[in-house]
Amino acid sequence: MRLAEFDYALPEELIAQRPAGARTSSRLLRLDASSGRIEDLAFADLPGLVGRRDTLVLNDTRVIKARLAGAKASGGRIELFVERVTGAREALALIRSSHHPREGGELLVGDGVRVRVAGRVDDLYRVRFEEDVDAVLERCGAVPLPPYIRHAPGAEDAERYQTVYARQPGAVAAPTAGLHFDRGLLAQLEARGARIAPLTLHVGAGTFQPVRSEDIDAHRMHQERYDIPRATMDAIAGRRVLAVGTTSLRALESAALTGQLRGETGLFVRPGFQFLLVDRLLTNFHLPKSSLLMLVAAFAGMENIRRAYAHAIAARYRFFSYGDAMLIERAA
Repeated sequence: MRLAEFDYALPEELIAQRPAGARTSSRLLRLDASSGRIEDLAFADLPGLVGRRDTLVLNDTRVIKARLAGAKASGGRIELFVERVTGAREALALIRSSHHPREGGELLVGDGVRVRVAGRVDDLYRVRFEEDVDAVLERCGAVPLPPYIRHAPGAEDAERYQTVYARQPGAVAAPTAGLHFDRGLLAQLEARGARIAPLTLHVGAGTFQPVRSEDIDAHRMHQERYDIPRATMDAIAGRRVLAVGTTSLRALESAALTGQLRGETGLFVRPGFQFLLVDRLLTNFHLPKSSLLMLVAAFAGMENIRRAYAHAIAARYRFFSYGDAMLIERAA
């Protein structure tokens, strides 16, 4: 398929710049891929759509404060974006500066922490901190909001760009479908008899990487670490599986394909993909020409997604990370 098939025109004012007033006050568009039926619901209606035969799988990754402002030893300003912590004092990072930093060069970030550039791995730099990376990020880092959110991160973002069930630090972008849940809604789902099971997939900066090849089969996905507890696999056995977010879906389908419950996945889900585990997908609305839009098109069907997105735009749904949600029922 061609990249242009996944383009659509989105009015800029529909890109949500702030979260909804309350987590559960978002809207929910329901799409039945078998019939093509579209329903306009509230996210708070979700408990009425699940029951005893359902297991919801949540991604419990926790977003780290990955952005660090700093400078080169020469004085030039830089931004260091930690993509992955690889050791107590080591990380892979993007470095934005007027000139590429040299190997062996020293940077100063945050409140004066020294960081040495140890080498490159594709678009990333291997960097070594003079103290523990986690401590530096917590003390000096900023929430890594997506590039289409125009305001500087503040206290509201530190809370709302994080799911209420976030447990495992390591993501540099939120699993945004989970941002709509609060504790009360999770309790309602369990009261309905649904099981709730966690997994961890640490969302990387590559989630915002555009698909640059016109032939989408030539695109290569970024690698992301995942870990699925055995108890979660037991909880989905023989039940209808609702993946909360594309990250949960990619982890589950990666495990089904490889037999590995932990490791790294570069699974690229696009039309033609054969799903093995996931029956229903809860997700937000995705950017044009993105790999995530290709994933939902594979799950629901191209024409269904085109109609659903056209409906969402006409009905003034809010798009992207802080936007509204969509529940897709996959065709049998």
